[in-house]
Parts: sequence; structure tokens; C-alpha cells
Amino acid sequence: MTKPIKALIFDFDGLLVDTETPAYESWRAVYAEHGLDLPIELWKDALGTAHGFDALEHLAVQIGSGFDRAGARERRQAQKQQLSAQQPLLPGVLTILDEAQALGLPCAVASSSGRAWVEGWLAHHRIRTRFVCVRTADDVARTKPDPALFLAAAACLGVAPAECLVFEDSPNGIHAAHAAGMRCVAVPGAISRQVPLPPAELILERLDTLGLREVLRLAEAKRVVENKAFAPIAPNQS
Repeated sequence: MTKPIKALIFDFDGLLVDTETPAYESWRAVYAEHGLDLPIELWKDALGTAHGFDALEHLAVQIGSGFDRAGARERRQAQKQQLSAQQPLLPGVLTILDEAQALGLPCAVASSSGRAWVEGWLAHHRIRTRFVCVRTADDVARTKPDPALFLAAAACLGVAPAECLVFEDSPNGIHAAHAAGMRCVAVPGAISRQVPLPPAELILERLDTLGLREVLRLAEAKRVVENKAFAPIAPNQS
């Protein structure tokens, strides 16, 4: 018999705000300056982790001597910031946070990005107070797919890992949640729905596709869905 879910843990990039598209497109713009493209097949390994594909190093190898690493990094970061500032909260974010509050479920954020980035956008979108804990790359030695971020969030919440439900959009995040002994709901975003995802207990098109009570019921039943291609569960399915 599975343990009841007592807390929710959310990824940030690509789940609460679509900062994944700006992250990818800003690197593509820098690559384009040199007549190169950055295919999603390479970029996918950077999703949800600080230890995956290194776009700057890959570009440096392609260009060779004379490549201005610092300049490329600065232009990319400026464009990423500008594009991210145009992104609203993703559909369903406020709905699920309201439902969690009504059900008395504490919430945390666990992100492979740095603290300044995550805290900054949570404050910008006025949802920081919705989360008891925020754990980022600054809090752990290894980010996703290592389970450390999720375990740190659970410890902060004072809840056992098996009693946490994770909401994730990336392969690395889903792997990390399961490595932490947590159940996971996959909510693929604009970028992550273009790549294969590992199995999750539930796949949703958006955070409010189903009511939270129904999500909890299905996740507690450990209904694992093989999502070789994105196939969202419709609201009328049980």
C-alpha cells in the first residue's frame, strides 16, 4: 500500500514559467552568429540540469581559436534574461497552488538553476510566498538527475520522500524524482515535449488539466504511463 501524499515539490524552469524556450533560443541565436545551429538532439541533455550538455564548450570546439567565450556568454545571458522577462506564469500554476493551499499541502520548489535566478522570478511573478522551501543548485553538490535537490526539499518540508509528489517537465527531473523515491507527474513544456520522456506516474498537458484531488488519487495509485511520445491524459479519464 502506497503512502498518502503530504507535500508537493515543483520544478521551476519550464514548469512554472517557460524559461526553457528562452534558454534554448538564446543559445541558438549565438550559434547563428557563427552560421551554426544547435539541434534539440544536443540541447535535450541540458534540460533540467546544471551538469548536462555544455553549449558554450560545444560552440568553442566548433569555432576553434579566437572564439570569444566571455562575449558569447554575456550576449546569450542578456538575451535569455530579456526573453524570460516576457514569459508569464504557465497555465494552471495559480490554480494548483490554490488547490494545494485549500488541501493543506505544503509546497516547495526544487530547481537545477541558481538561487538568484529562481528566487528572482518567483518574486517577479508574486508567488514566492506560496512555497515553504526553495532549493536550488546553490544548495547541493549535484543537480538533477541526482536526487539531492528533491531530498533537500523534502527535508526542508519535514516530509518523507515517499510522501512527496513531484511535478516535472524534463527527463532529468523525472529521473531525479524517482531516484529520490518520490512519485512524479510529468507536465512537458514547449521544449521538453520535443524529446522522449521516461515513465511517470501521470502525464498532464498542463498543471490544471485535472483537479489536484484527482491527480493525488491517480499518483497514489502509482499508475505509471510509458510516455515514449507525449500523450496527455484528458480531464475525463480516471
